[in-house]
Amino acid sequence: MYKTGLDFAKELDQNDELASYRSQFHIPKDTHGNDIIYLCGNSLGLQPKTTKSYINQELEDWAHLGVEGHTEAKNPWLPYHEFLTDSMAKVVGAKPIEVITMNTLTANLHFMMVSFYKPTAQRYKIVIEADAFPSDKYAVESQLRHHGFDDKAGLILWKPRKGEELYHYEDLENILEQHGDEIALIMIGNTNYYTGQFFDMKRITALGHKHGCMVGFDCAHGAGNVQLNLNDSGADFAVWCTYKYLNSGPGSLAGAFVHERHAHDKTLNRFTGWWSHNKQTRFNMRHEFDQLPGAEGWQLSNPPILSLAAIRASLDIFNEVGMEKLQAKSRKLTGYFEFLLKQLGEDTIRIITPENPEERGCQLSIQVKNADKALFDKLTASGVISDWREPDVIRCAPVPLYNSYQDVYNMVERLKKILN
Repeated sequence: MYKTGLDFAKELDQNDELASYRSQFHIPKDTHGNDIIYLCGNSLGLQPKTTKSYINQELEDWAHLGVEGHTEAKNPWLPYHEFLTDSMAKVVGAKPIEVITMNTLTANLHFMMVSFYKPTAQRYKIVIEADAFPSDKYAVESQLRHHGFDDKAGLILWKPRKGEELYHYEDLENILEQHGDEIALIMIGNTNYYTGQFFDMKRITALGHKHGCMVGFDCAHGAGNVQLNLNDSGADFAVWCTYKYLNSGPGSLAGAFVHERHAHDKTLNRFTGWWSHNKQTRFNMRHEFDQLPGAEGWQLSNPPILSLAAIRASLDIFNEVGMEKLQAKSRKLTGYFEFLLKQLGEDTIRIITPENPEERGCQLSIQVKNADKALFDKLTASGVISDWREPDVIRCAPVPLYNSYQDVYNMVERLKKILN
């Protein structure tokens, strides 16, 4: 299927129906004005060229209209978050009522746990993967402490087997068989940040629900990268950021999903604020709280419009392309990357990301034998932006929206030169 050599990379680019989208992004350049090979969309996505105009529109309306912009702006600010809902729902495979853009990632995780982590003296434990993103671990530990439990005794870690990096579902099933009646919540990073392993959310959710647990996912490394199908997964909730594969800018607003079966359940405990109150009476001020249905009912405050504008700029591109086409290119691009890396020899390179395309997104996590961070630093100096994760992993994510097959080819050539 794949061949070595630059000509083949050029041929793949010529036949790529998404190739033109690269020109819609700002590609960082080196000191000589050449495009850098940017393989770090798993950490911070590149800026769409339209982002500036989307933000400028709101700056202009603010300058000319002041407070009237809430209703009179070209894109009125009062309902602005609603302009993103349909596109975001498509990206994560949800219904519009299930999705909201608000807050930041870990804040959303806490707000979801207020509602879906309901510990009792008997059932209070939380399951996460052993090498979860640190923020997730800190968040669930603090929730355990908040409810008066020991954060070590209350946390159950789903671990890879000895000498392995990837997780086995059978081991999670064993945890549930042994401790199911003690577990209140399963909260997994649906695409593991370190290995890039993409978990079967439907399988994990069914397992958790079978044992009476609530189930949620951190989709930070999944949203815009893999087809999440959140509604179909049956998960109770999910959260994600928008600055990685969704290209919304550093520290931008995050997303949250609440399954439609919870949409009208007003008995669920939650933290509330005026933006989760009935839109018709929100500004009457003196009404008793009247909660909005669906994911909107978890909002607290009016959202920052400039951040929403940046997200909207990117989502409009996603809406145009569609996750199906992005996924198809992603599999081909990452498959080609994997093929080229394997040409370096197994005695040199080890890829710890699953080989099965169904179990990964675009990221490949590679270990180079007998190498330390000095190798990564040389790779960076050669014009390749990837990222390093202790103790010995280089994460590379060829993003289908703006990375080319030649990017991948050139990265491997530069790595080969450094190794030689």
